[in-house]
Amino acid sequence: MPLRNLAWLLIVPGLVALGLVLCASAPPPDADYDRVRRVVEVMAEVDVSFYRKLTPEEWRQFTEDMINGGLRRLDPHSEYFNEEQLKQFEAENEGSYGGVGIIMTADPVSRRLRVDSLFPGSPAYEAGIIANDLITQVGELSTEGMSVNEARKLITGEPGTQVTLTIRRAGRNPADQPVVLTRARIPQHPISGIRRLPNDPNQWEWFVDRTHRIGYIRIIAFNDLTSKELKAAVEDIVRDGGRAVILDLRDNPGGLLNQAIEVANLFLPAGAPIVSTRGRDAEKGRNFVAEGGREIFQPAEQRPIVVLINDQSASASEIVASALQDNKRATIVGERSYGKGSVQKLLRLQFGQEKAGVKLTTETYWRPNGQNMDRRLAPKDRPDEWGVRPDIEVPLTAIEKDQVSWEFYKAMWVAGKPAVVGPNPPSPPLKPPGSFLAGLREFIHPDAQSPSNGRFEDRQLTTAVELLKNKLRGH
Repeated sequence: MPLRNLAWLLIVPGLVALGLVLCASAPPPDADYDRVRRVVEVMAEVDVSFYRKLTPEEWRQFTEDMINGGLRRLDPHSEYFNEEQLKQFEAENEGSYGGVGIIMTADPVSRRLRVDSLFPGSPAYEAGIIANDLITQVGELSTEGMSVNEARKLITGEPGTQVTLTIRRAGRNPADQPVVLTRARIPQHPISGIRRLPNDPNQWEWFVDRTHRIGYIRIIAFNDLTSKELKAAVEDIVRDGGRAVILDLRDNPGGLLNQAIEVANLFLPAGAPIVSTRGRDAEKGRNFVAEGGREIFQPAEQRPIVVLINDQSASASEIVASALQDNKRATIVGERSYGKGSVQKLLRLQFGQEKAGVKLTTETYWRPNGQNMDRRLAPKDRPDEWGVRPDIEVPLTAIEKDQVSWEFYKAMWVAGKPAVVGPNPPSPPLKPPGSFLAGLREFIHPDAQSPSNGRFEDRQLTTAVELLKNKLRGH
């Protein structure tokens, strides 16, 4: 029996026994005592009276559900992480994980796992694995009926260790071939351009309009790599004669507060206010201002910026958008943002050998003009004071939003190494896997345009380009 299961077998009876002792104790409980007693008594009743005994894993899930249920009633952004969830959360914030660089999906026909796309430069990419390959085995285990999450646990691991995947490819003899891959640190790049370069998917086309030298940068998330990669992208645009930039924050759910501040620092002069935070103790509120010496893409009057946002631009995205808007450094185009004005802190826990954590809301943040950002915390006398309103509103229909997500997915999608896939690489599937990116919609509307129906016009992006063209003409 695994040690963690044994631990739960020992812990639960102990908790039940503790509940019985507490129930029989005479002294009137204080507030803390009473809270603990209520939880333990409920667990004791479940153990004694539920129609069947719970397994150790069911007890674990039951306890975690109790914790998360209470946290989410307090705040929708607070959450308990078990050890596995904690590792995943940390990997997302660090911007990398140990693995081979495959995005997988379940294949309903073969009941195996299918390669959806590859991370360029990853071990799988360099080994010649391509989109639509089937993964029939992980090590000695068949993938028939295996879920994507189960396979991910087997394939990811410490960089430098090895994993063998058996790959099935139609038209190859033999069709099934084992591939030994050495796991590496796979970066989850938060910055992208308008499209990948066809001969080198590691590189991006940064110009949406080369004639007018208008650059385009999409910020997918705010992790540890964001400000560094953004700075490098802007420097590439400047080097190639860029005169204006579009920062696309649409569908960006946020991330690290320090990265939002670093991004704003790249575009604001010294002393410009970025954001302020307020916690339980009003005297311990924090004010963040641009430090100076980091500003790029200047002078501001000659190098205009447009920021694209929509109703899924949240948290750190709203910090950047409001900072550039309130300091009159950028024009905001699109739709009103999500309205998440709260800051979460990761509090680490240790239960014996097992690590866990609580992501807890500890502060709220406020835009430079002093206004509230959080929709749930809007002042009663100003209920419409939340989020970021665009300077130029361009609402999209549901179908258009799905098409924008689809176009973004196609721009990110990589079939494999150009030398392997050849001049006619596989095409991306119509429905991208939901795990492709946190901000990418899982569902593509059936009426959304496909490539065969003509070129789709992203009206928000078109508006941004036309606005910058007029600014560059001096209008």
